[in-house]
Amino acid sequence: MGRAQRHVRALGVLAVAASWSVVFVGAAQPAAADTQSKQWYLSAMQAEEMWKVTTGEGIKVAVIDTGVNPSTPSLQGQVLKGVDVTGAPGDETDDYHGHGTTMAELIAGTGKGGGLKGLAPGAKIIPVRMSDGEFMKQNSTIFSDTAKAIRAAADTDAQIISMSFGSPRYLDSNREAVKYAESKGKLFLASVGNEGDESNKPVYPASYPEVVGVASADRKGKVSQYSQHSGSVDVASPGSDVPGWCDSSFKNYCDGDGGTSSAAAIASASAALVWSLHPDWTANQVLNVLFDTAGRDWKKGETSKYLGHGLIRPSMNVLKGKGDPGDPDISPLTKERTTGAAESSKPEAAASASAQAAKNGAEGEKTVAAEEAKSSGDKSQLGLILGVAAVVVVLGGVAYAVVRRRKAA
Repeated sequence: MGRAQRHVRALGVLAVAASWSVVFVGAAQPAAADTQSKQWYLSAMQAEEMWKVTTGEGIKVAVIDTGVNPSTPSLQGQVLKGVDVTGAPGDETDDYHGHGTTMAELIAGTGKGGGLKGLAPGAKIIPVRMSDGEFMKQNSTIFSDTAKAIRAAADTDAQIISMSFGSPRYLDSNREAVKYAESKGKLFLASVGNEGDESNKPVYPASYPEVVGVASADRKGKVSQYSQHSGSVDVASPGSDVPGWCDSSFKNYCDGDGGTSSAAAIASASAALVWSLHPDWTANQVLNVLFDTAGRDWKKGETSKYLGHGLIRPSMNVLKGKGDPGDPDISPLTKERTTGAAESSKPEAAASASAQAAKNGAEGEKTVAAEEAKSSGDKSQLGLILGVAAVVVVLGGVAYAVVRRRKAA
């Protein structure tokens, strides 16, 4: 996975309009209340106003990651029984990196003790611990457990699956696991990766047709220059300058970029807010509304290489009631009918994790550990992004981003 800092190059002209700028307060001790002041996107996304309507209550999010520590002040009482597919010592509550706990807090953290405040603090987290490359090496295994993790998440009663992991390898076993999750009515979101200024290869599972690929945007509303754009972006979400736990010791939060990892978590929380307000909707309808209300200045239905349908804006539905849910059984991703989605999206129709995870877990394919599992978060400080064209709109008294598709060279 790796959280090593690296320098990033200017990507060139990203024609992205912007303006979810907010007053930013400086920070002192990382675990104090100042950590929340660094969550610039909460103000920009009108979180306080949305929380008067819904906090995501009734929604469960399966977080496929390095595990989730339920004992941080912000996650106490927020984490349900989950699944560990690693076969290594410990269980899903033993976060061997700190990454999974950060993602969980960005989704459903309460902010207690000065910790990260989730965009959907009324939602609950179901952790699914899988292996990253380093963890596989440490435990002397070369078997990917990605497919097993996805199937385990699909077998929980979570409505949403959030996965901030990615690999450039296309594996049939993983694709089949993704299809299985779709058949269970899950809304599956994943990070598109952070090598947009380097190799920019397609990353999976975000690049599978049934998965919502989430790109990263910065506090100015511009696409993060490292955010990958290899044909897999469906929507953009805040990712730059998002703090997180420094490591598995859980002593301090660190500054820096959450990257597309954090973007995927925040997008998942956005979906939780909308779904909580419309509990009878299917995953397709929730996603239709998120796409319909995304910030953009191009024709609805068209997509940007860098931003997909645009910048995610759950407040447009939560506060203004906007967004067309569309056909409950037609996927806005594939435009195809999804088997059983209308019924199995509902919590009462889903099987419990404890009863189903072992039964349906599929053994992953043999692969090289270093290639198979790489996190898409935690990038270094941004360099200069050149040639930006800005378009500003004001929604409900808050300046929010509208994004412009990059013009062809």
